[in-house]
Amino acid sequence: MAPMISVEVPDTVTINISNSQNDTISFERKYSRSLKIYEFKAKLEPITGGSAGTMRLELYSGERLVCRLDGDSQPLGSYPIEDGMRVHVIDQFPCLQENVPKFELSLEEYDKKEDSLRSFLKKNKLGKYNAEEMAKQEEERKRQEEEDRQKVDGTAIGARCRVTAKNNPVRLGTVLYKGPLDGKPGLFFGVKFDEPLGVNDGTMNGKRYFDCGPKYGSFVAPKAVEVGDFPPEEFSLDDEL
Repeated sequence: MAPMISVEVPDTVTINISNSQNDTISFERKYSRSLKIYEFKAKLEPITGGSAGTMRLELYSGERLVCRLDGDSQPLGSYPIEDGMRVHVIDQFPCLQENVPKFELSLEEYDKKEDSLRSFLKKNKLGKYNAEEMAKQEEERKRQEEEDRQKVDGTAIGARCRVTAKNNPVRLGTVLYKGPLDGKPGLFFGVKFDEPLGVNDGTMNGKRYFDCGPKYGSFVAPKAVEVGDFPPEEFSLDDEL
């Protein structure tokens, strides 16, 4: 029986942006699904001239209203948003449109604006103004770093492994490198896969970390690697129907 392949939702979505101020549509804008709605609104400010603190968002498929994006702390990907859909921005548009020269505010004047993104974040204790959430994120980052370090320290070169990474099938391979990569934060495993399902030959930015054939190697975050007794799969005609 063929191995099951998990299907992942793409990390980004390409959508169109319209607004209630005029008939202009900004086509094929790509955004991360992990963006919180308040972060998404901030990115829409320079496109529409609206204000993140006051704008309301509606999601359309063609001319059909799908839903309203009204959960400011919810990720964009938590809504049924797909490529080609349109987000409609409703606002009074106190800001200038992007084709008009923009004016500059001093930090003091900006802090006084009640409809600015900074004011919006402060009032709703979102983003960097949510001390509890920021503390949780830092605690989680440190916990993950320690967990990665322990896994890397406890794994021997030559160990068999199973890799489960986003947007990829489950792959079997052998650990041939462990440690840091130049210019990348954190620790990684260098894995040689049993089949050409990787992205490199053991090199990264011109530096060789281990040897394998083209497309047989990848550098993988420790949390995506499970070390264990995973013998190479053998295929024969008996496996086919």
